[in-house]
Amino acid sequence: MSGPRYAIVVPTVGRPGLAEVLRPALTADVDDAPAEVVVVDDRPGGEADDLLPDIGDPRVRVLRMGGVGPATARQAGWQACSTPWIVFLDDDVRPPADWPARLRTDLRGLPENVVGSQGRILVPRPRGRRPTDAERNTIALEGARWITADLALRRSALERVGGFDTRFPRAYREDTDLVLRLWESGGELRRGERVCLHPVARGRWGASLRAQRGNADDALIRRLHGARWRARVGETPGAFRSHLATTALSALALSALITGRRGLATALGTLWATRVARFTEARIAPGPDEPAEWADMALTSALIPPLAVWHRLSGELRYARAGRRPTVRAVLFDRDGTLVEDVPYNGDPALVRPRPGAADAVALARSRGLSVAVVTNQSGVGRGFLTEEDVAAVDRRIDELVGPFDVWEVCPHREEDDCPCRKPRPGMVVDAAEALGLSPAECAVVGDIGADMDAAAAAGARGVLVPTPRTRSEERDRAPEVEDGPLDAVRRLVAGERS
Repeated sequence: MSGPRYAIVVPTVGRPGLAEVLRPALTADVDDAPAEVVVVDDRPGGEADDLLPDIGDPRVRVLRMGGVGPATARQAGWQACSTPWIVFLDDDVRPPADWPARLRTDLRGLPENVVGSQGRILVPRPRGRRPTDAERNTIALEGARWITADLALRRSALERVGGFDTRFPRAYREDTDLVLRLWESGGELRRGERVCLHPVARGRWGASLRAQRGNADDALIRRLHGARWRARVGETPGAFRSHLATTALSALALSALITGRRGLATALGTLWATRVARFTEARIAPGPDEPAEWADMALTSALIPPLAVWHRLSGELRYARAGRRPTVRAVLFDRDGTLVEDVPYNGDPALVRPRPGAADAVALARSRGLSVAVVTNQSGVGRGFLTEEDVAAVDRRIDELVGPFDVWEVCPHREEDDCPCRKPRPGMVVDAAEALGLSPAECAVVGDIGADMDAAAAAGARGVLVPTPRTRSEERDRAPEVEDGPLDAVRRLVAGERS
């Protein structure tokens, strides 16, 4: 019996073993296998070596994002897929051979109000010793709720809430924020029976110090969801208040010492040292009896409180006015057939006729603070039917009647020129996003044919098809999202916005 159609999205920074993440799904029976797999290569610098040397499967595509962070990478990944279900896997989990069959069982027959299914994470313990502090952090994933290490979500629910908030720069709170917004939209999440293994890693020295950057993300999520957000997701209270008290004691002790109040400085310093010693003891007690681990815990326990406070306060300042916003920050419109009536190889501004709702669509996008741009194939230039000046004159007239637009991207090449910017290739989408100072994952493409949707998917942008009589039925069938016209498309894109 065939299960629900799903795609797998895996963001990665090039960890070894990525092929092991995908192999169970790609070798599964046809009823259990994914329809598509998107690996989002988020290594900075745009490395071009093959991430999957042992897998040559046409279902697998690689999007190269260049270090945008996991929230934006996951956003690009799901927007590049068109299946009803999107399954997010981390690149350091190890699904067992029966994972695809168990996933099918978890998803089959779920009522429409259930928008997601969480897989269980099991972390093998190290043999012959107790785990280190870094390993205990990995083990804690077993009890974590609603994390994207293995999380299946309905694409329609992601569309409704706009997906991931790309302001979260690291893998820490972006999944919690998404789950809270799914609940607020009326969705329900359930635990599934499938299991993924998550190997432990010893961790590099001082990893706990780098982890304190996540306190800035706590500031953002508190701004978005209120002070009780931890209770809502079933998370225990954090240690920030304790870190704040420890940091305050050290600051007061130093101030007293500088101002010559040595007795007070000694008393405050003793209280500070006592708190640090208790914190260190609490971290060492469950860990292995290793001198290197003790040294790490002793030093980092003294540094964690001020670092936590610093990052939290910097986050409070950075996100002081943060509010809900559409995760789509720009709309990239196709020109002919979408914004204006399609006149083949038009070089005459007098023939420009706006499509119904086009001007209102642009105005709505602008009113919601979105940037607007045009990405258009104009092969008439390459074929000699038009000049670039002809195209520019028509574009100016469209700006007058429908725009104005922030960016125009025009590809003058013929299909046979094999140009990387010509749709369905992603070049113009990527270039338009860059010109707007955005990632393609923060953009949506609105167009009337399959090439527009393919360009969006290849770039990791969201795609909305607005069919016309020239749109082929198969293009409509495989489009990720469909609306009657450009105005309805923009309404759909901003529907998840709340003040």
